[in-house]
Amino acid sequence: MLLPTATGARTRGAVGELLRPRRALAVAALVAVAAGTGVGLLTAPILGHLVDLAADGHQAAAMTAPFLFLIVVAVVAGGLTVLGESLVAQLGENMLAELRERLVARALRLPLERVEAAGTGDLTARVTNDVGMIADVVRTALPQFARAGLTIGLTLVGIAVLDWRFLLAALLATPVQAITVRWYARTAPPVYATQRIAAGAQQQQLLETVGGAATVRAFHLAPRQLGRVEERSAEAVRWTLSGTALVTRFFGRLNLAEFIGLAAVLSTGFLLVRHDAVSIGTATAAALYFHNLFNPINAALSLVDDAQAAGASLARLVGVIDLPDESAVVAAPPHQRAHAADGDGPPTAGPPAEASSTQVEPSAASVSVTGVTFGYRSGHDVLRDVDLTVRAGERVALVGASGAGKTTLAKLIAGIHQPSGGSVSIGGVPLDELGPTATRRTVALVTQEVHVFAGPLADDLRLAAPGATDDELTAALDVVGALAWARLLPAGLDTVVGEGGHRLTVAQAQQLALARLVLADPPVAILDEATAEAGSAAARALDAAADAALRGRTAILVAHRLAQAATADRVVVLDEGRVVESGPHAELLATPGRYATLWSAWTAHRPNSPGGSAPPPAPRRA
Repeated sequence: MLLPTATGARTRGAVGELLRPRRALAVAALVAVAAGTGVGLLTAPILGHLVDLAADGHQAAAMTAPFLFLIVVAVVAGGLTVLGESLVAQLGENMLAELRERLVARALRLPLERVEAAGTGDLTARVTNDVGMIADVVRTALPQFARAGLTIGLTLVGIAVLDWRFLLAALLATPVQAITVRWYARTAPPVYATQRIAAGAQQQQLLETVGGAATVRAFHLAPRQLGRVEERSAEAVRWTLSGTALVTRFFGRLNLAEFIGLAAVLSTGFLLVRHDAVSIGTATAAALYFHNLFNPINAALSLVDDAQAAGASLARLVGVIDLPDESAVVAAPPHQRAHAADGDGPPTAGPPAEASSTQVEPSAASVSVTGVTFGYRSGHDVLRDVDLTVRAGERVALVGASGAGKTTLAKLIAGIHQPSGGSVSIGGVPLDELGPTATRRTVALVTQEVHVFAGPLADDLRLAAPGATDDELTAALDVVGALAWARLLPAGLDTVVGEGGHRLTVAQAQQLALARLVLADPPVAILDEATAEAGSAAARALDAAADAALRGRTAILVAHRLAQAATADRVVVLDEGRVVESGPHAELLATPGRYATLWSAWTAHRPNSPGGSAPPPAPRRA
């Protein structure tokens, strides 16, 4: 279910919204380009005058002044053209920058369910390919189109001034051009729109296949996945070739129009000169005028091709920008959420959920899950009527087989997904009332998939606490045991990490994520495989770092290693989307059941693991 694409009317409206606050710049750019074009058009009549001087037998001295005037015209026209194109480029870049900022801001606040339903490849293609297409048009096509359009209009006026009959001859090319453009404008948009969709689907399929390579190999799904990639790629190639064929026919018809127009102007000039209606110089100027129209007309009409492709890309971006953000979707009644997420639902009444000022204190940060049901697809529930209560300050481990619903339940508690049935409350306040912003301040989810942003280490840490001092950053690193290696970095906290900088190990990146957790200081913390260095020398250090980062907080551990569950205050066992057991580690081991079976199987494959009758030491408490 791809993200929506805006209608043509809405896309034009979005361009108007971007242009409105920049009207003064747009007028200045138009005036400069028009002035430069107008001055440049003086070249043809001056050359025609030189032809007349030569035809009448004047000496070379009589031609000095017109030649000097040609030089002045060239210099002034060039200067004004450069000024005008720079202003047009500045206008386009400013509008593009705002468009990109709106897109990224909305993409970051889209409900995760909507993004997952469309596939990250669709959103990625819009943020990269579509933005790139529009950027190319803004930086190259837009200035050319502005100058070409003014050149065409002013040149036709110049031809009419020479003699109205030349204008009639030149206009013989217009019907062919008009029919061509009308045909292209009607045929191209659906082709390019489908081509962009096919490219997005191809990118999504590639991401799914490469990202899930381990699973593909494990289940011998390579032939099926490669077949899907081939199918999506063939579709993308087919529509790309359709676009290329369309462009070839487009330019062939434009060339025919040029030949018709030039032949008509030359024939008219011959007849008028033969009957002494105009001079040879005037006929020359008319022919030069029309010949000089070739480039701007071709440029303007060929840019229709770029404009169509950019228009299709812009419609895809506006479709994302117009989607309601997570606040609107959360604030909507349940029966409206699906429509709101598609951007076609009725407007939601009442203040947005972001306006909530509710604060949850650590001492009251309990978690209550009541009758929660959730499925990623309709009719395929992952969680079924789940009830769970976590007391303030309690540390609970969620365990169960793969696919039992542990991570899904964690995301529901973090407010990433919205339950299709039941409710989730933090400190007695439902997440719908708490709102996304307050939820993010109250609940932090740390997963194994840690991203290290490119830039100084201090900036990476301040993502969690923008106002944190260097001393606070150092203290957070010390809490999670990362200060030692951070001090050994070439420039300490100023060391550039991430892509293009100092590469952190997996364990260091996970410690960095835990340090961010300490800086954010949420009352509720959820760790989903956040210390998954099982079997490595860093496992003990990461477990100690997690233990330190969770002190004083209500904590939920999605425990893929049962040694983590053994240190929790309580273990909650999930099986096929339901809570089947709940209690302290030792109590569950003493009672034959699902957890005891899991523990036995886990310890059997780990000779150095603690036995079932001798649980690990009790966790350190705040």
